[in-house]
Amino acid sequence: MSDKKQFAIVMLVSASFVLWIFYGSAQILRINHALKTDEILGDYPYSFRLIRQDDNVAVLGALHTNYHSLRESLRLMFPDLRAVPDDSWSMRQAEKQYARMQARAQSLVRKLGNFKSVRWELDDNWLRLTRKELRNPVPPVREEKLSKLSF
Repeated sequence: MSDKKQFAIVMLVSASFVLWIFYGSAQILRINHALKTDEILGDYPYSFRLIRQDDNVAVLGALHTNYHSLRESLRLMFPDLRAVPDDSWSMRQAEKQYARMQARAQSLVRKLGNFKSVRWELDDNWLRLTRKELRNPVPPVREEKLSKLSF
């Protein structure tokens, strides 16, 4: 086989690989944009997102697993829930609201991506960033400081 043919084959395989990666990334970006701009999901404090796709399975971020309680995540999201007991009415309502949002996100992702199923995975990144923000809150900028700034 000549060098030109070998080069052409390598380039064709490389181009196919790049297109395969680009198509997968573009689909994830498109779906995440749809989740973020959804009229109902967009108002919820947690941004549901497609983390990755494994063949025909969508892997979505979740706030709970069998080793991390949903209630802990809800208390991070809603400061008013930090002082209420686990079996309180407000905690149950927050859990129901989360379940509705999760079902909507799953439905939207399956519709947009033609996935056969959805798997939920703990969104470690969200938990880590939220806990960090609570430990080291960014102080609000006072208006008097803003008026002293010149642009």
